[in-house]
Amino acid sequence: MKSLLFAKVIIDISHEAVDRPFTYIVPEDLTDRIAVGDRVEIPFGKGNSIKKGVVVELCDHADIPADKLKYVLSISEKDLSLSDKRIYLAGWIKRNYGSTMSAALKTVLPVRSKVSASVKKTVVRKASLSEIDAAIDTAVRKRNVARLRLLFALKDESEILKSIVDSKLHISSKTLQKMEEDGIIEIREERVLRNRLSFNETKDTLPELSEEQRKITETVKKDLDEGLAKTYLIHGITGSGKTEVYMRIIADVLSRGKQAIMLIPEIALTYQTLMRFYRRFGNRVSVMNSTLSKGEKYDLYEQASKGEVDVVVGPRSALFTPLPNLGVIIIDEEHEGSYKSETMPKYHARETAIELAKLYKASVVLGSATPSIDSYYRAKRGEYELFKLTKRLTGNQLPTVKVSDMRLELRSGNRSIFSRDLLNLMDEALKKGEQTMLFLNRRGFAGFVSCRECGFVVKCPHCDVSLSLHANGKMVCHYCGYTTDSYKTCPECGSKYIAGFKAGTEQVETEVKKIFPKARVLRMDADTTSEKDGYEKILTKFLDHEADILIGTQMIVKGHDFKDVTLMGVLAADMSLFAADYRASEKTFQLLTQAAGRAGRGDLPGNVVIQTYNPSHYAIEYAVRQDYEGFYEEEAGYRELMDYPPAAHMLSVLVSSPSEEGAKNLADRLCTLARSNFTSSVFGPAKALISKINDVFRFCFYIKDGDYGELVKIKDGMEALLSERKNFRESVFFDFDPQNIN
Repeated sequence: MKSLLFAKVIIDISHEAVDRPFTYIVPEDLTDRIAVGDRVEIPFGKGNSIKKGVVVELCDHADIPADKLKYVLSISEKDLSLSDKRIYLAGWIKRNYGSTMSAALKTVLPVRSKVSASVKKTVVRKASLSEIDAAIDTAVRKRNVARLRLLFALKDESEILKSIVDSKLHISSKTLQKMEEDGIIEIREERVLRNRLSFNETKDTLPELSEEQRKITETVKKDLDEGLAKTYLIHGITGSGKTEVYMRIIADVLSRGKQAIMLIPEIALTYQTLMRFYRRFGNRVSVMNSTLSKGEKYDLYEQASKGEVDVVVGPRSALFTPLPNLGVIIIDEEHEGSYKSETMPKYHARETAIELAKLYKASVVLGSATPSIDSYYRAKRGEYELFKLTKRLTGNQLPTVKVSDMRLELRSGNRSIFSRDLLNLMDEALKKGEQTMLFLNRRGFAGFVSCRECGFVVKCPHCDVSLSLHANGKMVCHYCGYTTDSYKTCPECGSKYIAGFKAGTEQVETEVKKIFPKARVLRMDADTTSEKDGYEKILTKFLDHEADILIGTQMIVKGHDFKDVTLMGVLAADMSLFAADYRASEKTFQLLTQAAGRAGRGDLPGNVVIQTYNPSHYAIEYAVRQDYEGFYEEEAGYRELMDYPPAAHMLSVLVSSPSEEGAKNLADRLCTLARSNFTSSVFGPAKALISKINDVFRFCFYIKDGDYGELVKIKDGMEALLSERKNFRESVFFDFDPQNIN
């Protein structure tokens, strides 16, 4: 008699109660086809409802008698299989970030159901270049702005994927149809079967590398020759040629028959960026982003798993594209907060990429003009190899940066949200036909309390973060729960001008239109970009000179290149500077440095005005001087003093429940467990920053320890306690080294 084969299956239900493998018998007709990583259908529970799950282990024995086990019903033939490495990675994510195994598998699992084959559409230039020039003249005369965008693109590229034309150039079907009727373009359709181009068929001219760039590429090449897989950090100022270094490293990896993942923040996936990769690597590149349909994602994953894709470019989720022969993972703008997931499991793409690279013996390259304190700290300790690009290759001068002290503006009688320096420069820019960007350093209102007379900010005496003002007039620390009454007068100078700081993009827009009624103004924030592609539509309008002034939150300072922007105004630098968050100074320095880089990128000189009530704060002073090293040394010193990451590690635990008492009681129990069984520092519990959402109450607490492994043990202990519960009204969420406070 043939021996039985058993499958251990993780059920596709994200709940702690079923967060373990369940054993099933594999029927004889499936034993030769089933594999680890397959998605299967199984009967589950008393009612034997049909569920899906993932096979995480196959074995010839079971701990439970066979007559008590159920059978696997079928293998989901239409679904892509996970490799053992991906299952290992899911397990690593579960252990190191805290989540159910089902949720971790969903994170690394490719698109789960097959979609019928799609058709690739390409916009092909039919007209000659001289005819294109004539069409441009006509479009300028008729003010056909959308048609102009495509015509200019067609001057550089004879063929452009229609998906790029739709998502990045925002050309309507009506415009494309008319241009096709006029004989300017042709829309070619073909089945999505990728034709790989050989490496020497590059369409791009390779620029001469600087000495600093050459040092990096040669070092990485030498390490690859010797079989060394390392993590590198490139600290390169704006315009120093980081992208070219990335592409040279990718080209070298491809020449070895391996593949590459290039992570870019979603917000920086611009048309210009994508075209650089297409020009260099042709159809060997696939782009992963939020605009892809389910069918397009399925095609990409299927081609990747078959080795038909060599380079995947995309945001955080692109990390899990199933490339079988991964050689390098590159993370551009590695300091960006978007690389940390804000839903369970709350993994960080940087650490996850390093773990994934170990499985493939691949290299990891991190790059930024303002590296995260975490990464620079590790590079200084020798965990990453550090490179620097200190010279700008563009030849443009950095803009002139001026700090407006808003305390002095108030004393002189100016109660406007704009300083006199900024208003004068805005007026000059409008008269010259140049463009201005106004960056509001946080949308809506920030809850910290400050004095407009002297700049004093009310902070927690225990945690060195600002207190948040609540509607009941109390000021609260959301790390340790310290609470005090709000002040009527400033304890520092006695001024009555002490209050929560309030300013929003709508208010700024209203003021700008009042002062400059003839100016054309665009506003970009979460409200105006809520519709599909709203973000890029606004940027495209600004690029096409359909507005003189662009007002926005941090999304407008993320790597965009507007040649005619000569003025950047930073309104209320203090709004992020004194957020109730230990990373507030770091985030402010990065934002101000990026904002300063938006002005004067063309031939015209640029000006930057930073408005603040705290001009002597070190984050602002170093940002004005573009001095990253100076900022790092001072900030790292504060982190060491307060045991904040990366000097130590931190675990945030959020408990939520429809019952306020239930949430508080469970938070208290978990805190008691942590305090009684571990030597780590525990702070809280306290009401969360937003203590109630949709009638669900939220409490949180924080744990610090120098050893990340100790925090994992604490998390494991809490999970063990939670697994014994019978009442599941409360939910618990873990966040290691959190990017934002709860």
